[in-house]
Amino acid sequence: MSWPRLGQRAAERRIFSAEDVSRFALLTGDLNPVHLDSEYAARTRFGRPIVHGMLAASMFSTLLAMRVPGRGAVYLSQSMRFRAPIYVGEEVEATVEIIAVDETRSRLTLATRLVRADGAEAITGEAVVLFQGSSEAERGRVTDGSDSAA
Repeated sequence: MSWPRLGQRAAERRIFSAEDVSRFALLTGDLNPVHLDSEYAARTRFGRPIVHGMLAASMFSTLLAMRVPGRGAVYLSQSMRFRAPIYVGEEVEATVEIIAVDETRSRLTLATRLVRADGAEAITGEAVVLFQGSSEAERGRVTDGSDSAA
């Protein structure tokens, strides 16, 4: 079995449209007008509609499942800090980087970061994933019994 390496990383860029935000709002029920109503948002500290933080953070899930460590990875936890707003129509870049490898427990820890086109950090955090190449993953369980894969 080939284990991912420390320092391995992946990145992806995206622009969230008003339609993306609207669909996410309907799917989740988060209809906060700061995301959907330009007139309302103009009267807030943001000045215009912002992307839901969790919609933007979903880029991490895509990178973890499809790029590093890749298909079959199971998300166990994610910490996040929302540092700056992401505006509708603004380009962002999400990155994940392996910062710890625990082969014994079949876990990887990754730094997660989302940066706006102007260089401002919008979201930072850490993710822990179960690496599916492990025997525990093949049996469909987590090693310490306290986690459940969602």
